[in-house]
Amino acid sequence: MTSHSNVRTSQATSLWQQWRRDLKSALERDPAARSALEVLLIYPGVHAILVHRLNHRLWHGGFRFAARFCAFLMRMITNVDIHPGAQIGESCFIDHGAGVVIGETAVLGNNVTLYHGVTLGGTSWKKGKRHPTLGDGVMVGAGAKILGPIVIGRQCRVGANSVVVSDVPDACTVVGIPGKVVKVRPAGQQNPYGFDLDHHLIPDPVGKVMGCLLERIERLETEVALARNQSPARADEIIASCQPDNEICEQKCIGSL
Repeated sequence: MTSHSNVRTSQATSLWQQWRRDLKSALERDPAARSALEVLLIYPGVHAILVHRLNHRLWHGGFRFAARFCAFLMRMITNVDIHPGAQIGESCFIDHGAGVVIGETAVLGNNVTLYHGVTLGGTSWKKGKRHPTLGDGVMVGAGAKILGPIVIGRQCRVGANSVVVSDVPDACTVVGIPGKVVKVRPAGQQNPYGFDLDHHLIPDPVGKVMGCLLERIERLETEVALARNQSPARADEIIASCQPDNEICEQKCIGSL
């Protein structure tokens, strides 16, 4: 799991160095990006991150109203709402940027990728840590919601529109509402810069469950059809032997996720 140490270390880096790394991360993770100038001028997610770097320094320097006011202006311009108190590590990239919300006590590690509509929200009225912590290399799909003071481990992937409300170990994929940890087949090819952007390669746990139910229904219908062709005593024996256990799902579905 990620600690806050990586983010605190990044605060010692100069603002100019952070901005350069943020621009570079956009070029590395967006195949539509053709030049640093293009990214700098027309990428709202990059604009939000660049200004947040300054706002975060203002926030910790005691200029909290100025930091909040700048964040408010950037939300109007970019549609990205980042509280100045949020801690964001090196080379964070917000793709498209529309509708992203990052709360005050959220902590993001290095090389985090967020797609549009992501919310890193709180679940408590109490002061203190109430927003998520994301480890290094985490990728969060479009529309996903990560809520509460939970920890998402390093190199995790959160599927689009998932709602995650509990801790996730390192190197896992989470999908669904509420989010469930699932296994995923290996990606076909990594990004040339080492980033795994294949967030579409996730299983369908609901489809697996429906497949289990259909298999069990077929088996039970076969048993009932067989029982109808037997004597009444034999029919009762066959029906009694058909126990409603989870053997099929355990062997054919859960194990294959």
